[in-house]
Amino acid sequence: MTSSISASPGARRRLALAGAALCVVPLGLASRFLLSGAVGDVAGGALYAVLIYLIVAFVVPAWRPLRVAAVAAGLCFAVEVFQLTPVPGNLAEVFPPISLVLGTTFVAADLPAYAAGVLAAALVDRLLARTSRQPAEGESAVTATE
Repeated sequence: MTSSISASPGARRRLALAGAALCVVPLGLASRFLLSGAVGDVAGGALYAVLIYLIVAFVVPAWRPLRVAAVAAGLCFAVEVFQLTPVPGNLAEVFPPISLVLGTTFVAADLPAYAAGVLAAALVDRLLARTSRQPAEGESAVTATE
């Protein structure tokens, strides 16, 4: 007799999201430190937004991509607007790595980059959700969803 331990769909989703985040973080840091100018700013902003999307989806794996995207975009925009205050800059003076999370200076051009990153993450999430629900060849739709 063989036993099979299978994780719940939420646990599998969280594992995939964590794996994706582990890939996005070094890409975001590379864009921050290796790319310069507008390309680096846009890539960094988009990857930051993808990471926020992944974190929100990890915390609430049952949410649909549109809801995750709305919350992630709201958080990204809130952090950017927070940079209009002196608080992020003051925190960065005390603990410089916090600037990687909160930034220090408001840049309106970051907002479209956040929107693009969140949109891209939501589209990939939705496509992956659709393909994972499709029945395998020779399997009925009823058995595939059980």
